[in-house]
Formats: sequence, structure tokens, C-alpha cells
Amino acid sequence: MIRICLFLLGLLSASASTLAAGLAGVSSDELQSLLDKGAVVVDVRTPDEWKATGVIPGSHPLTFFDSSGQYDKAAWLQSLRPLMERSDRPIVLVCRSGNRSAIVGSFLVAEAGFTQVYHLEKGIRAWSAEGHPLSTPCASALECASASRAMSAAPP
Repeated sequence: MIRICLFLLGLLSASASTLAAGLAGVSSDELQSLLDKGAVVVDVRTPDEWKATGVIPGSHPLTFFDSSGQYDKAAWLQSLRPLMERSDRPIVLVCRSGNRSAIVGSFLVAEAGFTQVYHLEKGIRAWSAEGHPLSTPCASALECASASRAMSAAPP
């Protein structure tokens, strides 16, 4: 929890104009439009969450915070890079309610040089409630965790 607070404080110290220029919240319908245009969608939730609700079809499950709130920015970025052809390609981040995706999005803009970062404002809960499709990424939470670890181990 302390690491999350320190992480948030660090992001708050980043210039507001930089964050405003590169991070935007989107609705479920706006996310669908971005998907249609080829944006990369990354689900930053945990394997248990993916299993419980499913994921947005075509999204890439890639946990940022683990179940105890810990994270490894460098390892996560290394896992993300193969999904991105370039750092200015649109990326949409998804979590349960929009809070974690906003935190990760701020990090991508302020510290990793990404320029077109979006996050689903009300998360997968709103996506589902509005009737948008979900798919099951794996048969079990254990299989989801293994897939996420394999992606993290993939060479850049």
C-alpha cells in the first residue's frame, strides 16, 4: 500500500500539461470506436479478476498491480513493448472501475513516453453493464496467471 501511495505522489508531481496532453478517459462506446481503429487494449487487472468477469475481446491481459498492490514498472513495460509497434500507437487501459487504469496511464505518459494513452473511465464494470461483449481469456485463474507470467518473460 505504501508503494502505491508513493507511486501516486510521484505521478502527481508530473506536469499537469504533460498528463493532460497524453492521457484521456473514455467511455465504453468510445473504447469500441478506438478498438475499431486498431488501438491496443490492455487489461491491467489480476488473473482472478479476468477469470471472474472475462475480458474485452481482443484485449491483452497484463497485470500491473498484483493482489497485494505491488508492481514492477520495468518488468511490466518490458511485457508491454512487444504489443506496441511504437509508443505513439493508441493504447487503452482497462481495470475494474477505472482507478488502476488511470494510474497506469499516468505512468505511461509521464515516465514512459507514450503519447496516446486512454483508460476506460468506469472500467470493465461499465463495459459489461452497458452490454458490450466479454470473452473468457483462460479456463482458470491459474491458467490466466501462467499466461501473464509467460508474457512477462517474453523477450522484447
